[in-house]
Amino acid sequence: MYTAQGIRSNDELVTRYAPLVKRIAYHMIGRLPASVMVDDLIQAGMIGLLDAAKHYDEHQGASFETYASIRVRGAMLDELRRNDWAPKSVHRKARDVAAAVRRVEAETGNDASGQAVADEMGISLDEYHRILLDASTCKVINFDDLGMDEGAMGDGSDEISPAPLQAVQDERFATSLSGAIGTLPERERLVLSLYYDKELNLKEIGAILGVSESRISQLLSQAHLRLRARLGDWLGK
Repeated sequence: MYTAQGIRSNDELVTRYAPLVKRIAYHMIGRLPASVMVDDLIQAGMIGLLDAAKHYDEHQGASFETYASIRVRGAMLDELRRNDWAPKSVHRKARDVAAAVRRVEAETGNDASGQAVADEMGISLDEYHRILLDASTCKVINFDDLGMDEGAMGDGSDEISPAPLQAVQDERFATSLSGAIGTLPERERLVLSLYYDKELNLKEIGAILGVSESRISQLLSQAHLRLRARLGDWLGK
């Protein structure tokens, strides 16, 4: 095994980076129902950390913390996917919202407002907001749900990099995703940046923007569904 930053054993890596696992788990738990236990996320994340310690190759260029973060977050997402508690109706309604966003924006050429999407779906604005809140907690909505896998985690093999063709496809998708994010309304872009780049939780973001946690959850879900609508060519609509 290649060592990371002079650390000589898996046990030392796990001890040193256990706080990273907890930080990721508590960041993620903020958008999940109370039925999800943070200890379960931490347990899954520790398995991901052990896997990262086993397969890390410092000659690939990424720091161990960066590589471990990918593995840890991926392990937690896998655990949540295995135990997805949401009724199929929640997923269906989320897809319906994305489709309505796509239709409204194709017709108007502008960002679809919540009211416009609700009108397109034939529902009230309150019902639209309820769908957004349901979508935000039915599972972890992350960029992996848009076709990415948190940085090409792989399948546990010793290879960090994907196959050449997959690498090209991932690069093209990443370019499209970046472009789509750039077209989002400013407030949604800011929420995405604070949540993913700054790793703030919903309460912290709400405090910065002066709105409630539920409103931030709505904005985050709306941003994801808008991205899904705008990346329809990649996601098969």
